[in-house]
Amino acid sequence: MTPPLRSIHVVAAVITDARGRILLNRRTGNSDMAGLWEFPGGKREPGETSEQALVRELREELGIEAEVGDWVMEVPQLYPDKRLRLEVRLVQRWKGTARGREGQAITWVTPDKLCRYSMPPADLPVVAALRQADRYLVTPEPSAGAAAWLDGLQAAVEGGIRRVQLRTPQAGDRAALARGAVERVGHRAELLLNRDIALAQELGVGVHLGSEQLLQLERRPLPDSVLVGASCHDLAQLQAAQRLGCDFAVLGPVQATASHPGVAPLGWEAFELLREQVSLPIYAIGGLAAEDIDTARRHGALGVAAIRALWRP
Repeated sequence: MTPPLRSIHVVAAVITDARGRILLNRRTGNSDMAGLWEFPGGKREPGETSEQALVRELREELGIEAEVGDWVMEVPQLYPDKRLRLEVRLVQRWKGTARGREGQAITWVTPDKLCRYSMPPADLPVVAALRQADRYLVTPEPSAGAAAWLDGLQAAVEGGIRRVQLRTPQAGDRAALARGAVERVGHRAELLLNRDIALAQELGVGVHLGSEQLLQLERRPLPDSVLVGASCHDLAQLQAAQRLGCDFAVLGPVQATASHPGVAPLGWEAFELLREQVSLPIYAIGGLAAEDIDTARRHGALGVAAIRALWRP
């Protein structure tokens, strides 16, 4: 019988300076995944709170006395030899001068350049949480007409939505609706067209792949500069989305939802078990709203995706 994997709780810090740059550590040659960059921190010891562990680790690693701030997210990640849970906290105030006290290189990085650094799998969803939208609107069918649909889309963006999947009809006014959306809100939100790669290329927007497309494609359908998302329901689809280089996936339904009444919900435990096996940023979908973002992030999600809960008709 295979012994259970050891479980490790690691607390890491997003340390920002007055210029908004973020500090990264480089793993030394005698550690796992040597040479990769990561958010500084370390293992929580028995009897320690997360705050105590992080203060101690930052003192040992960087020589600073840190004031631990807001919680960011937790990332469950499965490695060959362990099951890790990465808890991430903000640190915006500290005393001392940060330096690599354990022989490690450190660097200060602007948020837009974080993706240039090779990192362990558990750190990648944190980068996404720092840079990408925490809510993803999936538009409803334009049952009340194109004008009302475009007005609703504009209202959602004016209400703070910054990433949108345009789920327009498969025929008829599909192209006209998509063009109208680009004209209305394309300068204020990231738009991804549902399934239609050719029309997305024509309009210069992203594409959101259906789960049935993932196993058919051999490579990423759009350039790296254009967003590619994917709908996933199981591990094989998540792994396919990661292999294709998708920027994020949507996984669910997590809870019962009116849009898929006959589908059994995953629940948060099953969501975590799938989430930990890839490093892809993932939105949770299914019966969720903006109020569920904190819960989603405690289970490793980037945020929530929704139709009704994020739409402002």
